[in-house]
Amino acid sequence: MDDFEGVLEGVGPRLRTLRQERGTTLAELAAATGISVSTLSRLEAGQRRPTLELLLPLARAHQVQLDELVDAPPTGDPRIHARPVKRKDGAVMIPLTRRPGGLQAYKQIVQAGWPGGEPDQRTHEGYDWLYVLSGRIRLLLGDKDIVLAEGEVAEFDTRIPHWFSNPGPGPAEMLTLFGPQGERMHVRARSK
Repeated sequence: MDDFEGVLEGVGPRLRTLRQERGTTLAELAAATGISVSTLSRLEAGQRRPTLELLLPLARAHQVQLDELVDAPPTGDPRIHARPVKRKDGAVMIPLTRRPGGLQAYKQIVQAGWPGGEPDQRTHEGYDWLYVLSGRIRLLLGDKDIVLAEGEVAEFDTRIPHWFSNPGPGPAEMLTLFGPQGERMHVRARSK
């Protein structure tokens, strides 16, 4: 029965992550599902037990299988079957991890000129790490303006104001790791 409780406890963080990955507000999700904002908020916070009546419309709204919401037990296949998510800003994010909480890995594809508009540096708790696979990524980090090319990597504390863009000329692909508050990525290399 402990496994069952663990599965139920993981639903809230997974719901919050899915909603945030898609750039959807609780109000927008409530309008799409017919579930009240307060119920959605309590579900995400783990203060409301998920039921089939709540999970079915959420799976439909997020366009995912129901087993992805409840993290059904593995069936022996260790592969991660990536389901790309197209965000409102045009970026395509492909999740490379399935575990809720902890470090999250994504492959991100952005078109030239993304995200458009003026730079809007933001802050939040945690650490970010990114590796440019192809193209170029512009990173504004505090007062620094850095253009990362293919094969370059950046890691930083997200409490520093930051903003990303693709200066072009073509699309850019990057691997990103997002860590929760206080959790850093550690890169180790053998010294010569």
